[in-house]
Amino acid sequence: MSSDSPTSGLVAFVGAGPGDPNLLTLRAAELLGKADAVVLGTEAHATLLRHCRDDVETLAEGEYVRRAADGGLVVRLCEGDPMLFSSVGEEVAACTAAEVDFEIVPGVPPATAVLTYAGIPAAADVPEFRVVDAAQEQDWAAHAASRGTLVIYNGISDAVAIGKALMASGRPDGTPVAVSSGGTTTEQYTVVSSLGRLQADLKHAGFTEPALIVVGEAVAQRDKLSWFETKPLFGWRVLVPRTKEQSQALSDQLVSYGAVPEEVPTISVEPPRTPQQMDRAIKGLVTGRYEWVAFTSANAVKAVREKFEEYGLDARAFAGLKVAAVGDATAQALIDFGVKPDLLPTGEQSSEGLVAEWPPYDSMLDPINRVLLPRADISTDTLVAGLTELGWECDDVTAYRTVRAAPPPAPIREAIKGGGFDAVLFTSSSTVRNLVGIAGKPHNVTVIAVIGPQTAKTAEEFGLRVDVMADTPSASALAAALAAFGAKQRQAALAAGDTPRRPSQNRRGARRRAK
Repeated sequence: MSSDSPTSGLVAFVGAGPGDPNLLTLRAAELLGKADAVVLGTEAHATLLRHCRDDVETLAEGEYVRRAADGGLVVRLCEGDPMLFSSVGEEVAACTAAEVDFEIVPGVPPATAVLTYAGIPAAADVPEFRVVDAAQEQDWAAHAASRGTLVIYNGISDAVAIGKALMASGRPDGTPVAVSSGGTTTEQYTVVSSLGRLQADLKHAGFTEPALIVVGEAVAQRDKLSWFETKPLFGWRVLVPRTKEQSQALSDQLVSYGAVPEEVPTISVEPPRTPQQMDRAIKGLVTGRYEWVAFTSANAVKAVREKFEEYGLDARAFAGLKVAAVGDATAQALIDFGVKPDLLPTGEQSSEGLVAEWPPYDSMLDPINRVLLPRADISTDTLVAGLTELGWECDDVTAYRTVRAAPPPAPIREAIKGGGFDAVLFTSSSTVRNLVGIAGKPHNVTVIAVIGPQTAKTAEEFGLRVDVMADTPSASALAAALAAFGAKQRQAALAAGDTPRRPSQNRRGARRRAK
């Protein structure tokens, strides 16, 4: 019987991996995409539901065998690998008793993945690699006799006792030890010690399960191979106050720097109150009323594109028109639409930068002297004034409205005002005004990063200290500038012999633990 098209149902015991949702296997993702129902092993597994259909059910552990018996495909998510220190055998027996087919899909085990993320080579230049479960009775004397790497699951509550047992059985007290919790996630936290110092070094560490204890000389290579916890924004909680549609790419970039982005919409983009002005503008665009169309945001491109679709038009309607974009993000939105901009500022990407490179109207070269500006309802007059001075007539049309979003939940507001965020990224003056309006001013330990001079000016007007400004006014450049700031702060701390700390750890009352 094919497990891809079961006639009597199927339970797939799927290894969810060590914590990083991107370490899911291809087979696991395929089964999640086909699943009728999913059983979550832990709350953290909820992020894996993004692979599922919108109508997928989530079931409790005691319900899924019956669901599969009725003909459904059920994915039972298991921590790590289902066959490593797992009770999956009992659940498989229940499937067999109910005459339900099953499949077991391996997962990436923490025993290797967490070590890799901690910069510890599991079995490089060592004679042996052992993985044990401290929840089961262990012969620590036998483990002490090995000079290879020892990885211990479920041992954090007995870590000191385990260390003493290994030393009592002959393992030198100077043997390197690493303890890592939250492995492969941005909550990963690793303490390097030795068997002799383990009790002192773990006293204030605050470790909880899941955690791994690693014993052996391989731990000493962490100084050279650590790559994950040394990312420039590792563990930084970064507030991204943007529209929901715009935040994903920025959040993905922040994750690549090790940050934990939190998207808090501060503005909602809505159609104009009355559509007649945009309707006339689109009609004029098609009938040749304009020489140029200037786009000052990706939202403006989106608004025009939606109007085109409403009228059954596509990018071919731009034939014969010249198109300008204020910056790279807007240009990319046009390219995605099928329109290549004719003018993009080579210097400052702003309305001022666009005007600086815009050609003056020449009645001998330009048959039409009119420019269409589809913009937000709160846009400034800088572009209109500059083009008018150059001899152009502008149709300044409201393509969309920006409306202040509802306040975020109370815990988010408290974190903003109380210093719970390490940084906040402001991508426009309106995000500054709206965030302060719906949630209050960020705490003074929070790093304030802005997209450009105008946004910086607005932030300062609200009493905020600007720490970071993008080299070019794009969200991608802003994220990169924050990463460079974080890297510089980290390097300065290390050069001074200090332990790097996140900004939120510097607020009064913040929990202090060495990293």
